This record gives sequence, structure tokens and C-alpha cells, in this order.
Amino acid sequence: MSNTVITQPLITGGTMLGIGLGGFVDGIVFHQLLQLHNMLSARFPVRDVEVRTLAVNLEINMFWDGLFHVFCWIMAAIGLAMVWNAVRNPHVPLSTRTFVGSLSLGWGLFNLVEGVIDHHLLHVHHVTETSGHLVWDLGFLASGAALLLLGWGLIRADRTLLIAAPRAVWPAS
Repeated sequence: MSNTVITQPLITGGTMLGIGLGGFVDGIVFHQLLQLHNMLSARFPVRDVEVRTLAVNLEINMFWDGLFHVFCWIMAAIGLAMVWNAVRNPHVPLSTRTFVGSLSLGWGLFNLVEGVIDHHLLHVHHVTETSGHLVWDLGFLASGAALLLLGWGLIRADRTLLIAAPRAVWPAS
């Protein structure tokens, strides 16, 4: 009998879903509810500009925020499909810890990649479009690293438990 545990399908699907959901949290909380920034607000500001410029900049930002949410939706849909397939595979043990760890891993990965690319490399927006944006941007990266490490730790701890005492194979219905 092999001690091999096939958790990769659940981890990959959960990570993809976590990327999509992490993006939705960013877009809904920072873009819409708190209105701290938009997708291109460092390039097309929506504060302290004349009305005509504001109208154009809002349209540009709204369009790119929409494309961002399309990306999040696609990632979430792909992740959901992958999790669905993992659940239907009788050789993949179902584990809440691994699933939640994968979601956290994906959300952290989203924050790190989006933070580095959009905030630091392209400078298309910052967490807050103020003179003190660097502190907020670094905090965003730190949250990404913390979520990624939390996810990795949950997955690793669960994988050790699954190898030590594999769960029964659940029938796919």
C-alpha cells in the first residue's frame, strides 16, 4: 500500500479559486466600498481634477475595473470547476484544512503579484492615492505574504496528517 496522497487537484483548484476571490475582495472593498483607488487611478486620477477630466477618468477607470472583475470571475470559475473535479475524484481526500489553506494561498498569491506589478512596477494605482501610499502598499504586500504562509502551513500540516492516517475514499456521486 502506498503512502502517496493525491492532494494536488484540490490544492490547485482551491488556489485558483482563492486568486479569484482575493481579487473580488480587493475590487469590492478597495475599489467600490472604500473607494481608495481604481484600476488606473494613479494614471487617471479621480480626485482633485476638473469636472471634464473627472468624467473621462471615471469612465476609463470603470472600464478597467470591469475588466479586472472579469479576470476575477474567470479565475473563480476555473477554480470552482477544478475543485468540483477534485471532489468527484475518489483518490483525492476531501479536507477542509487543505481547501481553506489553498484559498488562503491563492488570495496571498493574488495580493503579492497584484501588489508588486500594479503598485510597484507599473504604478497604475496604489492602495491609497495619497503621499503616504508606500506604507499602505507595503502593508498590502505583507498581508499577501501572511496569507500565503498561512495557506502553505495549513496545507503542509494537513498533508502530514493525511500521509500518517489516510482518509477513507469517498464515493463520487
